[in-house]
Parts: sequence; C-alpha cells; structure tokens
Amino acid sequence: MRSRGRGFTLVEVLLATALLAAGLALAFATVRAATATAQRGEELSQRSERMRAVEGFLRRRIASALPIGFETLPDTGEQIRFIGEPTRMRFVADLPDYLGRGGPHLHDVELFDDGASHRLAVSFTMVAGAQLLPERRPRPPETLAAGLSEVRFRYRGLDQDNALGEWRDQWESPGQLPLQVSIDIVDADGRSWPSLVVALPQAGAGSGGLFQ
Repeated sequence: MRSRGRGFTLVEVLLATALLAAGLALAFATVRAATATAQRGEELSQRSERMRAVEGFLRRRIASALPIGFETLPDTGEQIRFIGEPTRMRFVADLPDYLGRGGPHLHDVELFDDGASHRLAVSFTMVAGAQLLPERRPRPPETLAAGLSEVRFRYRGLDQDNALGEWRDQWESPGQLPLQVSIDIVDADGRSWPSLVVALPQAGAGSGGLFQ
C-alpha cells in the first residue's frame, strides 16, 4: 500500500503564524513591562539615595554651626554669626577632614536658578578673626542637588516670653544662631522631599539669650 503525506493548508499556516505573532507580542510586552518596572525601581532607588545623601550632609553641617562671627557691622561693631533667608543661609562651622579643608569656614548654602530648573549648592570660605579669608582662586559652589523647582529655608528661635517662636522665612537676629532650621525641597517634577528639621546645639552659646 502506498502512503501519501498530507501537507498543511493555507488556513492552518495562517492560523499558526497568527498564534506565533500573538505569542511573540505578549513576550515582548512582558519584557518591556519588566524593563520599565526595573527602570522605575532604579530611578526611585537613586532618588532615595540622593535625598539621603543631601539631607545627611545638610543635617551634619547645620547642626555643626558655631557662634563665630564672619563679618562685623561697621556702625555698631556687632558680629554677624548667621544670615537666614528663604533660599539662602550663611553660617560658620568647622569643616571635616574628608572635605579637604580644616578650621572654621563660612558655609554659604544657596539656591541657584539654572533656567529650566534650580540647583542647591554650597561654597566654603575660611574665617579668622570675624573676617573672611577668600582663596586666591575661589572654587565654584559645589552642587548638592540639581533638577529642583523649589527650596525653602525657615528659622525658629525663642520669642520675648522665652517660649519657642513661630517659623520665619527670614532670620532677624544675625548676631545669634537660630534654635532650629527647617528645609523643604521640591523636585522639578513636583515631588516633595521629606521635610528636614535640624536643631543647632550651639544656639545661644555665649550670646546671653536668643530672641526672634
């Protein structure tokens, strides 16, 4: 007996091709979804790491603020120890060895406008005898965080009744350190960082009181 092999019909070939295409499309969609999830996870991880690094640096530096003057008012002779504004603050603190400089330095933390977004940066200047000692070749401000839409500094001290006062956008007692500094940061995409509140242990040291 002769046996004759039966071939595939056109309908069967088209059906198999359609099933294969659907399977490949599903596989590609799954791979794309997994890749996008991994990328989002990586972005969130990097963002969290950046926030922790910036907040840790700011917390350590602000908490290390010293009641050391970096400028003297010519009319009164009063030493300026802390200048606090909504998007900028200046104070003196010792720099650790890992930053490559030693001794008391003015910390100038400021928000800069880069056009499409903002960046938070800090610069350091040596202080001696209530005077600034700029370097011959000043270094540009070191960026702490970029791609920001808003940074807000606020300050808190004691009121005239020796009670904890309200938060202020402007520190009105440059000869004294505030008790607390609050920092709020918002990314360019509108996502807010956790609010940071830092206490200044040296506030009121040698000043005979702290009033705002």
